Amino acid sequence: MDLAASSLAALRDRFVTRREPLGEAEAAALAADPRAGARALLAALERLRAANRAEGQRLRRLLSFEAPLWAAGVERIAGVDEAGVGPLAGPVVAAAVILPRTLRPRGLDDSKRLDEPARDRLAAEVKAGAVAWGVGIATHLEVDLLNVYQASLLAMRRAVEALSPSPQHLLVDARRVPGVPWPQEGIVKGDARSLSIAAASVIAKTTRDALMLEAEARFPGYGFARHKGYGAPEHLAALRALGPCELHRRSFRPVREALGLEPVQRELFSR
Repeated sequence: MDLAASSLAALRDRFVTRREPLGEAEAAALAADPRAGARALLAALERLRAANRAEGQRLRRLLSFEAPLWAAGVERIAGVDEAGVGPLAGPVVAAAVILPRTLRPRGLDDSKRLDEPARDRLAAEVKAGAVAWGVGIATHLEVDLLNVYQASLLAMRRAVEALSPSPQHLLVDARRVPGVPWPQEGIVKGDARSLSIAAASVIAKTTRDALMLEAEARFPGYGFARHKGYGAPEHLAALRALGPCELHRRSFRPVREALGLEPVQRELFSR
């Protein structure tokens, strides 16, 4: 590589921004270049390589539940997670995702650790590369009828049943999915410990967020686009001023208080 004929900005664009692989000859040429910019570029590339190694190790750790199953011949492992247990309005949304062995999206993690642009990027990558993915929804009415814990299990079952092809094994965040025939394992904090569950977490969260953006247009004034139905001060103030809308969960205390009703006596998270 003739560094004299190449601008350092162009080299940085190739090897840092676009992350083209740096060959041995190119690395040697950069190391021999006396320019301060060349030394800075070489240092940046070393930091990038170190970050890539760390990310690869992190992703391998996130496959600690999947790897033994793959080794045993179980190919279709579905991660399962939900979003929307805590909000005062809207549905509970669950997702199930079967990842191929080769798909390891950079940055994939528990959706709560990611910002919105990262979640959107990763959701698109997971959907494009997954063996299968499915979404299940339990409406606000089902939350009130069943309680929110049972509604979340219903959403999870619907997500798993939506998979085609069907899974051979389930990895589930912190619980077990009732009424399905496949072996499964509940993993405490699974969305931060399993790549498959993290993928489901991102799909569930982005799907529910999109539904709450639609709700903003249908029910203006509550701020659904910003707080997604959670009990933010803005939302509680809107409840007091406007009263509940169609999407509010009537079994949740702040909504009942806005309606002048007594709290529901049964335990909302009854198992």
